Amino acid sequence: MKLTDSLTRHPAPHLYLQLGELVASSGDDDFAGQMLQLVDALVPIHRLDLSEWTLDSREARVEHISLLGCAGTGDPCDPGDAPHPALLPSILEMHDPVLVHTRRPLGRQHLGHSAHQCHLVSSNGDRRWVIRCHRLLAQRAFTLSELSLLKSLSDTLLPLLEQHAQDLRDQQPRHLGQALPDLAQDALRVAFGARLARGAISLSAREQEVCLGLLTGGTVPQMAQRLNVKNSSVETYLKRATAKLGVSGRHGLARWMAGA
Repeated sequence: MKLTDSLTRHPAPHLYLQLGELVASSGDDDFAGQMLQLVDALVPIHRLDLSEWTLDSREARVEHISLLGCAGTGDPCDPGDAPHPALLPSILEMHDPVLVHTRRPLGRQHLGHSAHQCHLVSSNGDRRWVIRCHRLLAQRAFTLSELSLLKSLSDTLLPLLEQHAQDLRDQQPRHLGQALPDLAQDALRVAFGARLARGAISLSAREQEVCLGLLTGGTVPQMAQRLNVKNSSVETYLKRATAKLGVSGRHGLARWMAGA
């Protein structure tokens, strides 16, 4: 079950916005922060680390760990962290995305450090992409339902992490409408349509396209180029749409979408 499937069953407009922001931030410094906000809204965590592992499968060891980002409170990110002993065999032998839940021995804990960890991992050849979620010692361990939800999130988050790693290598941050557009746009389209239906509001096709594009981080010039119209036409579509919604401007549109 993917994140978009879960949200379709349980609509949460702010999560669609966060998903769109995460997709749009691939290759940027705030990618990890955007992912932390999205995950924490569903499963409370205080920290998230993202990394890419290069394996030497013949020697059954990790050759290199590259840090792809981190967010939240705790120690500074260290890409050289040794893999947890319980995690390494599963990562070396995996063929499909897996979920591994580990807990550090209490003797290694310090005040404020993570006690509970949950790893989401994807595989392609000798590369692994790892999302490590942290929860403080003072908090309860991850429940079975939380682990199940995190595993379902992995179907959406891990492909985005792989794209983020590629964008960092290319040093060309991906913008709206390039890679993985369907994931964010389809999810947002469902939520946007549901909000319109609840309010019995009717927008034209162009008005909807402009609203959806701007909600996922697009700019007026980008939308004008995509729709093959002038910038002023995009602004007109936005004004007409927001007038029907009873708000003003792009920020008003975002607040309306979030239900605020």
